[in-house]
This record gives sequence, C-alpha cells and structure tokens, in this order.
Amino acid sequence: MGRINVTKTFLPPIEDYQALLDSIWERGQLTNQGPLLQEFEKEIVDRFSLSNFHFVSNGTIALQIALKALDITEGEIITTPFSYVATTSAILWERCKPVFVDIEEDTFCLDPNKIEQAITKDTKAILAVHVFGNPCDVKKIQEIAGRHKLKVIYDAAHAFGVTYQGRSLLSYGDISTCSFHSTKLFHTIEGGGIFTNKEDINEKLELIKRFGHNVDDHIMLGINAKANEFQAAMGLCNFKHLEEIKRKRKQVCDQYDALLKNKVKKPSKIIGTDPNYSYYPVVFKSEKDLLKAVSRLEANNIYARRYFYPSLNKLPYLEQSQECPISESVSVKILCLPLYPDLSPKNVERIAKLVAQ
Repeated sequence: MGRINVTKTFLPPIEDYQALLDSIWERGQLTNQGPLLQEFEKEIVDRFSLSNFHFVSNGTIALQIALKALDITEGEIITTPFSYVATTSAILWERCKPVFVDIEEDTFCLDPNKIEQAITKDTKAILAVHVFGNPCDVKKIQEIAGRHKLKVIYDAAHAFGVTYQGRSLLSYGDISTCSFHSTKLFHTIEGGGIFTNKEDINEKLELIKRFGHNVDDHIMLGINAKANEFQAAMGLCNFKHLEEIKRKRKQVCDQYDALLKNKVKKPSKIIGTDPNYSYYPVVFKSEKDLLKAVSRLEANNIYARRYFYPSLNKLPYLEQSQECPISESVSVKILCLPLYPDLSPKNVERIAKLVAQ
C-alpha cells in the first residue's frame, strides 16, 4: 500500500489550468493586480455575498496586514493558545504581546467567558480562531469587544466555505483572514485572503498590501503582499470544484463518524453551521494513547498530524505567558486523521481500525 498523508493537495484538470496559463502568456502580465486576480476576487465576493476581499500572498501576512490596517502597532492582543503557530507569530512579528485565554472544552475555540478577566488598559484587540472551521461564539465576542472598544480579528484559516447562521463565517469581525495554502481544503498553491465589511478599513488594506501608494501618490507605509496571476489561475480552477471537494470530504468524515462512534472524542458541532469538512480531529484519553496510535499508523505507512501541538502558550520564545490548562491538555491528546477527497473507503476503514485498537 502506498503512503497516506494527513492531506493531499487537490489539483484541477491540467487542461483547465493550462488554458489560463495560455492567457497569461498572451497578456504578459504576471502580477500587479492582473485580470485573473481581479476575476478571482470578484468570484469570492459574489459567491459568499461578501463586501470586500483582498487576495494576498499568504495567510500569515494577511494577519499581519490586518493588525496594521486596524492601527494596532503595540499593546496586548487577546488570543487563543490552540491554533497553528502563525496566529501567535503574526502578533509577535508586529511587536505586540499575545495574551492567551483558554479554550472551550467542547469546541476548542477561544472561551468568551474568560476574555474579560484578561482585558487590561493595554488591550487593543481580540484575535480568535475558528478552530477546524468551528465558529467561535461571534455574538459574545462582539459584545465584549463593543463594551471595551476593542477590535475583532478572526483567523479563519480553516473556515473557507463555512456558513454560520446563514452568513459566510468570513463576514464576522472587523477583519477575517484566510489561508489558501496547498494543504488547505481550497488552495491557490500559496496565498491568503483578507475580508472586511468596513469601507475605511478596506481602503487601508488596498494600500498596505501594495506598498502604501497609488501610482505616484505615496499615502502610507505599506508592504508587498501581492498575489500573482498564477496563484489566481489556480484559485479560479479550484473554485469550480469547491462543492465537489466538500461533498467528497463529507463522505470520508461520515465514514469515520460511523466507524469511530463512541471510541474517540471529537469537537462539538455548532448549531447553525454548514461546515466545510476541512479536518477530522480526534482526541485520545491520554498522550500515551495518542502516541501508540501514531506508532500503529506509521507502521502501516499512514501519517496523521498533531494539530495543534504544542499549546501556543508554551512556545519557548515567549517572554511571558499564561496558563491554559484545557488547551494544554487537548494539545497533547489530539490528532488529525488523513482527509482528502479521493481517500478510499477501504483506506478510511484501515485508518479507523488502527486508531480504535
């Protein structure tokens, strides 16, 4: 049997991509907000009924630009310890201080009931993550932010294509960001997205991502976060297959659900959510049990992934941190199983049997 990785990049029919490459060759424009990039941005806005969307070079710089656009250049940002390291890295890179608040036991998202006790005079924003595409408690977080005059940023790297209460999950907060890395449900090879409903912020985002100038008028400090026509071409091709990708991933998840019922713990599903089936996380009773399962899987050439480990409040280069016992406990016991559209039922059954032993 061949190697099975935790994910496998979806690639569209090569002739579809080649047709767009031919159009790039004909025009000779490779970057600088080319026609394919503009078409891709419009497709996203129209499909998900969003106000504004900026396609940028990756998901990490999307978070960094979000902080800049909200004029957050110092101070504390309340965030989650349970995410990929980029969530914390972006805060640190922009010379702000992450203040970790523990997660909910059932959803693994930032616990809104613990946010206010972490707010100080130096708090500037709340940066929460829709973990595994599970919506944060957006209503409570917005209420808290409103009372304390804080900005809200959602790292929605896992949430592309998710709707909550009839709206795209990307439409919540002052800004939401997304990753289109090739390991994601939907990808543009590399890439990221920034979403906002606020026109003043939208204007800043447009400037910041392109060096802060408009032709010869230099307006503000900016950076180069431009995506290119090749990335946009991949996005346009893959966008045609988004619903098919979700449908096939759902089939894999449904099979895992049936085979692993009552054998492992999973995050709770949030009522009112139409999910995207981006990950299949399972939580073992102990780290020892997890490591045994990993050993069994790898002995069979199957490679799951410890998303998300370690708990980010334990990163060795933090100057100071906060205890987050739930995140610390979950992070050593959680494993994401292989999940991609063409993972066969036979292999899903093999994986489930090895996990449940």
